[in-house]
Amino acid sequence: MSTLTVNDSSAPAPVQTPRPHYKVTGRRVLRSEWAKLWSLRSTWITLGLGLVFLVAFGVIAAAHFKSELNSGRPLRPDDVGATALSLSLFGTNFAQLALGVLGVLVTAGEYSTGMIRSTLAAVPRRLPVLWSKSAVFGLVALAVATIGVFIAFPIAGGILSGTRAALTLSDAGVVRSLLGAGLYLGLVGVIGTALGALLRSVAGGIAVLVGALMLVPGLISLLPTSWQDNIGPYLPSNAGESMFALHHDATNLSPTAGLVVFLAWTVLALAGAAYRLVRTDA
Repeated sequence: MSTLTVNDSSAPAPVQTPRPHYKVTGRRVLRSEWAKLWSLRSTWITLGLGLVFLVAFGVIAAAHFKSELNSGRPLRPDDVGATALSLSLFGTNFAQLALGVLGVLVTAGEYSTGMIRSTLAAVPRRLPVLWSKSAVFGLVALAVATIGVFIAFPIAGGILSGTRAALTLSDAGVVRSLLGAGLYLGLVGVIGTALGALLRSVAGGIAVLVGALMLVPGLISLLPTSWQDNIGPYLPSNAGESMFALHHDATNLSPTAGLVVFLAWTVLALAGAAYRLVRTDA
């Protein structure tokens, strides 16, 4: 018994819908990282804290300084050379922690949740992910910090108006120092993202960040004076402070030199993160 197969050539061929072709581009990676950044509740909270730290602590420092002047008591040694600028930027020490910690969370948080595997599967070349995360968060941190310092300074300047510490935006070096403070905090955010990608641990990244910015300068003070003078100015925190200092002396770097040194620390952190990202699995 044979089977007869009928080939109906008149039957329509099945229609194949072409699959869309998606190409990974730098712009699309940036948009992806932008969307992921603002989808986290911690982003809004931490950026808000950074802004509050900048404004609130700057205003409090200015008000406290004026109350000391009005009391007639001798000023503390740290307050003798204070100006409206230095007092308004008092909150940078606290804001750098908020922005740096958020930078660590931006990268290390994906490793802790396992989401990094999906990210790297979508962007197989890997390095664009690091550059995009750093660029997006760095610019956001720069914007928030710059807004914060330009809000804090006029308020602090108004409080100190008529005192020996009074300054205005028209005084020489003030605008440059405020922009330098914003740039410093933006770069701290970039270093945070690099540390998160390098260590792949939220706790580890935060520990190294806090140690580098706050603990190491204190430990350097235990060294002989000659060592302090040769090493201290090149530490990340000290170089960063030089970026927004109104005046500098022989023991501190100039604003330009401070920027160059701090950029070198930032590039070093990013280079380490890029090497590990390329050489090791997620």
